[in-house]
Amino acid sequence: GSGGLGRWVVRELLAHGYRVVSADRRPPEEPVRAQHLELDLTDVRAVEEALGGCAAAVHLAAIPAPGGRPDEEVFGNNVLGTFALFQAARNRRVGRVVMASSTAALGAAFAPRPIGPRYLPIDEAHPLLPRDPYGLSKEVGEQVGAAFGRGGMSVVALRFHRVTQPGEAARLAARFDPGSEAAARELGGYVDVRDAARACRLGLEAAHIGFEAFNVTAADTLSRAPTLELVRRHFPEVEVRGALGAFSSAWSIAKAARLLGYRPRHSWRAEEPDDPN
Repeated sequence: GSGGLGRWVVRELLAHGYRVVSADRRPPEEPVRAQHLELDLTDVRAVEEALGGCAAAVHLAAIPAPGGRPDEEVFGNNVLGTFALFQAARNRRVGRVVMASSTAALGAAFAPRPIGPRYLPIDEAHPLLPRDPYGLSKEVGEQVGAAFGRGGMSVVALRFHRVTQPGEAARLAARFDPGSEAAARELGGYVDVRDAARACRLGLEAAHIGFEAFNVTAADTLSRAPTLELVRRHFPEVEVRGALGAFSSAWSIAKAARLLGYRPRHSWRAEEPDDPN
């Protein structure tokens, strides 16, 4: 609840009348109208105690990327933390969990070399092909969620792509190089943290669906080059299976719109400062 996305989710839920218990290994940076608990998410008993009286859980805790920590720590922390949360939720009879997954589970973001999508737009049926400990932890995390979903829990896995703070996307877009390796890996994908937080709330409010994964991105990209041009530059043979707007995200968010009512409201293009010249 004290992380880059978590604090926005706390705000979103409070603004919509929820009673919120925020859990983190560190305290919030600003005062909030929510109960805060400091705990280690990998401790099932501690998480079970924290979930007392809760009707649902939003699971956002993880090491957010490979590198900087040993691979086994990234994978072990993320997978054990996810399992502990679901185990504690089941023990407490919490019937609904929204979990942060990632488009990194598809494999491109942190692969040893850039790999292209099998087709565009990239939907939730695209195979998950991670080659790194973080992406693998997200794929396994979804499998954990699916297993508990088969046990009767309603589990919504949100595949976020590069969550940006307000104003950050415009700065990233100003530096975006369509020819770079980073562009090949990420295809300009992003999502504003306010839209990501709203997606978490919508996941809590969705009809019971067992387990489902959803792409959650902005409607556009960080690139000034058209999306198809950007993709063809790096992966000229990619198959285009459906309509793709000029600057549309390479990831389809149609499923999230249909089942969650998710429609992104924020784009860096609307926030971009006027050209003084």
